[in-house]
Amino acid sequence: MTNKIIVSTDKAPAAVGTYSQGVAVNGTYYFSGQIGLNAQTGNLAEGFQAQLDTVMSNIDGLLNSQDLKRENIVKTSIFLTDLNNFGAVNEAYIAFFKAPYPARSTVEVSKLPKGALVEIEVIAVK
Repeated sequence: MTNKIIVSTDKAPAAVGTYSQGVAVNGTYYFSGQIGLNAQTGNLAEGFQAQLDTVMSNIDGLLNSQDLKRENIVKTSIFLTDLNNFGAVNEAYIAFFKAPYPARSTVEVSKLPKGALVEIEVIAVK
């Protein structure tokens, strides 16, 4: 059996369902998807760009809680309620990451929790 560590931090929003903020196994961190919830208030940011900025901040909070950096991210999965926001995500990537960029998949979905417009989950390796 592998040694599974549950990630729990106040540096990112608490889980809004029956899941952990993240799970680490053998130095690989699987972080649950982040939506644009303010970690302190639990309120959803208004508008796509504000939600995207908050998502990125929440990802930083998860990483920092485990002594990880953005460079540790190897894969992201992005869920958008409107694929027309793909360009804004690319711009955020350029600001958030340095090349070489992590692997990524992006899909359009009909709905996200709490009415969010974007959700991003990441996998990081220590």
